[in-house]
Amino acid sequence: MAQPYKIPESVLVVIYTPALDVLMIRRTDPDPLAGAFWQSVTGSKDTPDEPFALTAAREVLEETGIDCQPQSPLAAHLQDWQLENVYAIYPRWLHRYAPGVVFNTERLFGLQVPAGTPVQLDPREHTHYQWLPYQEAADLCFSPSNAEACALLPRFVAQGAQP
Repeated sequence: MAQPYKIPESVLVVIYTPALDVLMIRRTDPDPLAGAFWQSVTGSKDTPDEPFALTAAREVLEETGIDCQPQSPLAAHLQDWQLENVYAIYPRWLHRYAPGVVFNTERLFGLQVPAGTPVQLDPREHTHYQWLPYQEAADLCFSPSNAEACALLPRFVAQGAQP
């Protein structure tokens, strides 16, 4: 049975500590031109009506083992930054989407976690992780929208976007 097409609506979750160290995870499938592909947590909705916040919590748990789902101790720390990026889907991934779909809408979230929070990667998706100061994380990001989200982290924290 063929896999259903991906929904062109996704989340980007910047996971960080109170010191503004950002969790970066390396994908298992490197970019053919750029090499290692470091990013924050990302993922698409499972259904068109899945709320972005539930997508974000699900993807964080699946990719890092960090539980911020509703009713978890970290649930209140998952914050919707009320920003969306619309970007062209990279050609190498267009086959995952319905014919004619060329743009994705990405909703941005932040998740503050205590320093030392354990990370358990899903080895099918990511091979390594590291915590970096936010600007170093921004510099390492493969995706321009991910880099911008990391670079803007101090603004979100200063504006009280996190508990």
